[in-house]
Amino acid sequence: MPELDQEIGPVCEAVIEASDRITPQSTDEVRRLRLRIDDPAFRFSEGQSIGVVVPGPHPFGSKVHLRRYSIASMRPAARDSDSISFDLLVRRCFYIDDVSGERYPGIASNYLCDAAPGDRITISGPYRSPFTIPADRTANLLMIGTGTGIAPFRGFIQRIYDRESGWDGQIRLFYGARTGMDLLYTNEQEDDLANYYDEKTFRAYKALVSKPLMTSSRALELGLKDNSGEIWDLINDPKTHIFIAGLGKVAAVLDRTLSELAGSETAWKEMKQQLIDQNRWSELIYN
Repeated sequence: MPELDQEIGPVCEAVIEASDRITPQSTDEVRRLRLRIDDPAFRFSEGQSIGVVVPGPHPFGSKVHLRRYSIASMRPAARDSDSISFDLLVRRCFYIDDVSGERYPGIASNYLCDAAPGDRITISGPYRSPFTIPADRTANLLMIGTGTGIAPFRGFIQRIYDRESGWDGQIRLFYGARTGMDLLYTNEQEDDLANYYDEKTFRAYKALVSKPLMTSSRALELGLKDNSGEIWDLINDPKTHIFIAGLGKVAAVLDRTLSELAGSETAWKEMKQQLIDQNRWSELIYN
């Protein structure tokens, strides 16, 4: 793989195979992109991320812009060619300047959402993931995220039920979304999480925004409180591994909710540190 610069590291070319909008026109735009890498050296595992390199120039003199996205696919069982494909979930983002109040498009998200099949882009990585599927098939997996932050969980669940032929422990997925993000996970024609709803060990809980000004984090908080008993039982089970993914607010929401269940913020901090020390707590938080 060629080197772009020291900060970004090795890069390679990816071809956009498909770009499909998965949310209604009346809501925020979220797209599923299928990327193909024609490089036999490229390998990835579930939960890893890649960097999308957007050519410049950019504001403040930046030559390139790099933004990481989690891979939303399981790795192939075997490769019969030099090519490998995987999915990304991308929400078209816009930001409001705190001083001027002007609205600016997110550089990487708009670059990807505007890309058409056949376009070639530059990526870096894949990058090491904090998420690892436990070797113990009786382990419980508690996955919590918001929006496109749950992309790595998609690859996890696909691998567990397709490649590992099931799981003996309990698997719970809680996610909050502002838009029709749930469409991706309830569409059997798209081979997504709805395919696993009949698995006796798997349940997914969608916490969707119910009011115009409600955030996905707030929707998730309400969903967690509605299922606090089951969540607390799982967290207290020594066989449970917890995975958190999404924007920074998701961590704050979870800490607030679990502090209430633990009885105090101090009690939860101590318990959380124990989970970290036991390698049962993993976070993938985006800025």
